[in-house]
Amino acid sequence: MATKVTLRQKPISGDRHSLYLDFYPEIVHPDTGKLTRREFLGLYVYDKAKIAIDRQTNKETLQLAESIKAQRQLDIQKGDFGFLSDRKKKSDFVAYFKALAEKRKGTNSDNWRSALNYLVDFTGGTLSFSDLTVQGCNKFKEYLETVKSKRSNKATLSQNSVVSYFNKIKVALKQAYKDGYLETDINAKLSNPRTEETKRDYLIIEELNKLVQTDCGMPILKQAAIFSALTGLRFSDIEKLIWGEIQHSRERGYFIQFRQQKTKGVETLPISEQAFGLLGERGKPSDRVFAGLKYSAYMNTHLVKWMAKAGIAKNITFHNFRHTYATLLLTNGIDIYTVQKMLGHKNLKTTQVYAKIIDEKKQIAANSIKIDFSNQS
Repeated sequence: MATKVTLRQKPISGDRHSLYLDFYPEIVHPDTGKLTRREFLGLYVYDKAKIAIDRQTNKETLQLAESIKAQRQLDIQKGDFGFLSDRKKKSDFVAYFKALAEKRKGTNSDNWRSALNYLVDFTGGTLSFSDLTVQGCNKFKEYLETVKSKRSNKATLSQNSVVSYFNKIKVALKQAYKDGYLETDINAKLSNPRTEETKRDYLIIEELNKLVQTDCGMPILKQAAIFSALTGLRFSDIEKLIWGEIQHSRERGYFIQFRQQKTKGVETLPISEQAFGLLGERGKPSDRVFAGLKYSAYMNTHLVKWMAKAGIAKNITFHNFRHTYATLLLTNGIDIYTVQKMLGHKNLKTTQVYAKIIDEKKQIAANSIKIDFSNQS
């Protein structure tokens, strides 16, 4: 829907009306990065223009306001929001990035905040959009590849942390270009850092059964984690899951219709009766299924304690329950294309990481058979 510009008046003191432009739908404010409906012009007309000079002043002021309105509408139709470009260029990219980071939720918000911390250190806390260049962004990438990790202060960042943090910068640059802060799409000119394949921890079925039999200091965490292992849902999708998204039919059994928080894709995910049975009594359609579940350091502490209590020495995060789901499906002979659909992956390459885990297990199984040939004749 194209934005329409309307000239409006607001009563102020002294029998005057302040003139402002009303934008609908909203436009992005150049300084705050937030949506706004109004731009006050610093012009006003008299409410009761009885004197000829006042009438003439009103007429000239309204003509000027109409001229500005026409220019704004033209700028919007051209798609460049030129009337805001000068102020936008002077706006602070670091502040803009911080505003984007604050909108993120769950585990993803931690990565955005970490990326922000390194951006602040690199820039000194401020960087105008007019000073953003491809060369400068590449220097920030080099900085990430050499800077000491804030967690250990000894080792450098892992390569995948570099990839994650730099990708957040690229996302912000892409959005800033759309919002009219940048004249060129800097993001499109940047190459991604090299990705390092990481080991994906998962639980075998025996370990999962141990966790089911072990109490957790945060019962809702245990409920959500086991549900993730049975459905493959991410924490962000489980956290926002409502009862209206959980459906049942005689032909299809239980299934969830939802929009993925990460990819924004609409998915229909079949779930087992066991998974449904974990959820307890059905609430109202708009009620959260896992009411009270919220990502926090406190939750992670309980997760670590739960693992230790069950005698599991692996470094398991909540996301590893999704890895567990994928690995168990492949172990049980489900083809990789079906697993891709069940996980909601857009790219098969993402799913193939789990196939490598299964290949490793096959190799271990093959090498487990040992025959003693030492005494053969």
